[in-house]
Order: sequence, then structure tokens, then C-alpha cells
Amino acid sequence: MTFFDRLSRRAVATGSLLCVGLDPHLADLSTPTAEAALTYCRNIVAATRPYACAFKPNAAFFEALGAPGVAALGDLISDLEPEIPVILDAKRGDIASTAAAYATACFDVLGAGAVTLHPYLGRDSIAPFLAHQDRGVFVLCRTSNPGAAELQELATETGDPMYVTVATAVRNWDAARCGLVVGATAPGALPAVRRVNPDAWILAPGVGAQGGSLQETVAAAVRPDGLGLLISVSRGIARAPDPARAAAALVAQISAARTSTLVQATALSHGDNTKATAQDQMGDRTKAGFLATDQGQTLADGLLTAGCVRFGSFTLKSGLTSPIYLDLRQLSGDPALLGLAAQAYAARLEGLQFDRLAALPYAGLPIGTAVSLAGQWPLIYPRKQRKAHGTGAAIEGPFKAGETAVVIDDLATRGTSAREALPTLRDAGLHVGDLVVLVDRGSGAQARLAEDGVRLHAVFQLPELLDHWQASGAVSINQATAVRTFLQESV
Repeated sequence: MTFFDRLSRRAVATGSLLCVGLDPHLADLSTPTAEAALTYCRNIVAATRPYACAFKPNAAFFEALGAPGVAALGDLISDLEPEIPVILDAKRGDIASTAAAYATACFDVLGAGAVTLHPYLGRDSIAPFLAHQDRGVFVLCRTSNPGAAELQELATETGDPMYVTVATAVRNWDAARCGLVVGATAPGALPAVRRVNPDAWILAPGVGAQGGSLQETVAAAVRPDGLGLLISVSRGIARAPDPARAAAALVAQISAARTSTLVQATALSHGDNTKATAQDQMGDRTKAGFLATDQGQTLADGLLTAGCVRFGSFTLKSGLTSPIYLDLRQLSGDPALLGLAAQAYAARLEGLQFDRLAALPYAGLPIGTAVSLAGQWPLIYPRKQRKAHGTGAAIEGPFKAGETAVVIDDLATRGTSAREALPTLRDAGLHVGDLVVLVDRGSGAQARLAEDGVRLHAVFQLPELLDHWQASGAVSINQATAVRTFLQESV
């Protein structure tokens, strides 16, 4: 498995494209020591680990602290779990034995998964790093610093700027293990690079403190599969009052921009830029077709490993006795899986017309909150019982009569929970016509909800999940057959 295979897997598992930079500036340390630098970075990692797709320590700040600093850098990298990608920001560039020594230092001694490199000396300066088959490189293409244009935008003999020539060359060097560094401060460079190198992972610094636009960066650089881009942020997280909250907010903003970009691209590819057309096409990815994607399979498998699915004999809220029980409350104990589920919800929501989300207590509340963050949609929730004190509210959160709310719940069996909440929402003057769930059990909810004028949208259908789990060997034939029989009889 290459570095970029692991990076893709991590991006899917976390639902994140955020790369957290680890730059221990002396001004930020309690003392100018390697120990203080290591503690500082460890604190950032601890706060942001649930939200980071990758981490990017900057070698210079550690090297400036001498041998103890280099040792601290190695300790920092070794702290991280093997599945978390580490990109060493070292910007090396040399040839022959010198480059080989640099590669050994970066990969074998320090343990980085990838490293940033200068392309100025050509392919032979990159080759020693590519000799490490399971590692990757990010080649400097169009950097984010103010003086980058001085050389990187010089016209070459083809008429293209230098950075386009670099992106084209890198594609031919080793497309599977070469990424590119393209700064968010040069928005015109991102689409140009993506055109000549459509598959490469792009590391994009410059969002936030340097003034790069997150929305423009995502729109220009994300691949059609929703991957291929890392938004690198250092100071905006490290110097925030609450780094965890800052990282979570960035992930939500990136996710919203990614969802919007993919929906618009889908619509345009079919000759129609309306949201309705986009939603029709996204449905192919978030219903049955969603299981054909890496994201869908990771989410489906995660439901089993997180204990969200149990087999036995269970009495459901509908009164039915079921051989399977879906407990999606367990999602709240796995932030990465919850984030991935939120992304799937967000894709189903794109194209629906609504002003805010209405999450149903209780299982729908953490899910609704995660979806709200992923799509930056405002959230309300109807109480099971009106408050007997204070405001006496039946619905928590701000809204106005006449607005449209889309209901969010964990799953649908007979649609009972949603039907019970409808009077509270509609009596308050809200229009409700759509319910989005992670799993439709296929036990008649769609028809019953239609009687109340509500359309059911599900990320997964339970029968297709059974097919996937049985095919992978995670569920036995007897278990799957018992559930299928129950579904047929209950309908």
C-alpha cells in the first residue's frame, strides 16, 4: 500500500481533508527548548486528532533547536498511529548520494510517510525518495509565499507558466507516489494544475492567515471522487483559543465546500446546473451506488465494528420482534465514523429545499448536530414533551413560521418517530416534507410517511447492507436470511 493509498483511506475514514501543520515557533513555546516544542506539538495533536486527515510537522523549527530538536521531531512522528499520515515539511532538493541520504533521514530515521521536495534539480533529485516504495513525496509546484511568482510563473517554451510544466513533469515521474504543493493564495494556479494532473493529491497551504479562500481552493482542486486535496492549516489552529473547536469548524467548512462542489459538478456534467438535477445524480452515489464507493463501504463496515448492528431477538418501537437491531446511538462514541455518516447525510440533503434541519430526539440529535456542522445548516429539534418551565418551548432553536424544515433521524422502520414529531413541527408553522435517515429498514416507513405528505430519503437500504456484509463474510448466511425473511413478512 502506497502512502497515498493510506492517505485516501484516512480521508474516507475521518471524512476530513484537513492537514494540521505543526510549527513550534519559539514565540509560542514556554521555553526555547526541544522538550517545550514536543509538548506544544503533542498538545495540538491531542486536540485535533479526531479531525485531522494528516499532520505536517515543519522540520526547520525542530532543527533550529539542535540535536535535541531533531530527536523531538522523531518522537513526535513515532507518537502517531501508523494509520495517520505524516508529511514532513522539509523542502529537500539535491541529487545522487546526497538525495539518498536525505531520503533515509526523512523516512527511515524520522519515520515520515511523505516529504516535501524541490523540483528544481529535476527527476533524479526525486528518484531516491521514490525508491522507498511505501512512502510519498509532495513536489513544490506553485507555493503560497508572496515572491513565488518571480520564478514559478515564468513562461516556458510551451507558453505555460513554470508551475504547469512542473505539474506535467511530476505526472510522468511517478503519478502514484507524487503529490503537489499548490498554494491557496494563487487561485488561478489550482485549476491549471488540476487540468494537467487530474489525479494527484494536492497539498494546499495558504488558507486563513495567508488569505487564501477555502471555497475557491476546494472548488478548484478537489477530485470528482471527493478526495485528492489536503487543506493545510497551522497558525489558524495552533493559535486559536480552542484548537479542537477550530479544527472541527474547518473540517465542517471544507466538507460543506466539497459537497457543494461535487453537487454542482454533477449537475453541470449532465447539462443542467440546477440543484434538482444534482440531487438526482447524487442519489446514485448515496443510495445503492454509495456502497460501490470507498466511503460507502467504510461507513457500512464501520456500523458493524462500532456495535451499531446486533443480531438476536429484539422488540422494536413499532412492536415488531426483529432478528436484527440497529443502534445508531453508538455513532456518537466514534467521532470519525460519525463524521463519515454526516458526510453521507449531507450528500442526500443537497438538492432538497429547506431552511433548517430538525433532528429528532434522541438518536437523531448527535447525528443532526454532526450534519449541521458538515453542511453549515442551522438546527432545531422538537422536544418529546413541552418544557414545563422557562420559555415552555416545544421546539428548541431559532426558527420562523413559514420556514421549511427537513427532519433528520437515525433510521426508519415504520416511520413512527417522525410521524409523532410532525404535529409539533407543523403546529409551529413549519413546513415539513422530507425525512432523511441513515438506514431505511424497509418495513413500510416510506408508504406510511407518504400518507402524511413526507418523502423518505435514506443513505442505505437495509437489504443492500445485508448483501454487502454477507459478501464480505462479516455476516453469516443464516443471519442474513433470517433478517431478509423478517423484512418480507413485516412488510
